[in-house]
Amino acid sequence: MVMRTLDGGDVSHRGLDRPYVPPRRPDERIGHLVAQSLREARTVLNVGAGTGAYESTAHAITAVEPSLAMRARRPARLATAIDAVAEDLPFADGQFDAAMALLSVQDWSDIDAGLREMRRVTRGPVAVLTFDPALIRDFWLYEYAPEVLEAEARRYPPLARITAALGGRTTVESVPVPLDCTDDFNEAYYGRPELLLDPAARRACSAWSFLDDGARQEFDISLRRALGSGAWDEAFGQLRGRPVHHGSLVLVRAAP
Repeated sequence: MVMRTLDGGDVSHRGLDRPYVPPRRPDERIGHLVAQSLREARTVLNVGAGTGAYESTAHAITAVEPSLAMRARRPARLATAIDAVAEDLPFADGQFDAAMALLSVQDWSDIDAGLREMRRVTRGPVAVLTFDPALIRDFWLYEYAPEVLEAEARRYPPLARITAALGGRTTVESVPVPLDCTDDFNEAYYGRPELLLDPAARRACSAWSFLDDGARQEFDISLRRALGSGAWDEAFGQLRGRPVHHGSLVLVRAAP
């Protein structure tokens, strides 16, 4: 795990007309890192909780999710999510031992206000799982679908913005993505490019919804051609045997 220390156009998550994205399939190894970042916390706030991916039964979770569609898709075994937004959390100062936001900050209408609210209601660590926009384009997919990664890079806030809003003592860890990662973000397929030819895999990553049918078809044709000719393997084939990949996925942790 690589760690560094920092001194430290948005999409509204309130809207219910966003493109449908299948529920995440959490990877237990990534989930373990998230759980570790919360240390001994008992009460944990999950902001932008969605369908509850990466929520651990080891914690007493309070979930906040403004989308009715997302709340309805939460499994019965998880706590019912509260209808609220990150920017206006209905909780007292320091009410929670810890808080987390897992691949959701990019959808908030006011990221800075939401992060400050998380800090206000949390007396312990705040963990944010996100992608570093400065590294998103450094992935082989940029050669075949640059529009997708450009969209991703525009959506995710710079890490300095996150750390400044949270304050305190902040660290940023590069999250290792396993070769057989079960989650469905683009870099989960770093060594399995064939899987991104499946439209279902692409639907699980919302950035693909910003492409029209023609662009998606062009990607499909160009990647199939590169795989068939061996061009992809000539350029990136070493990734097929790499057990983990350090890309743009990071875990920001802020202690008060």
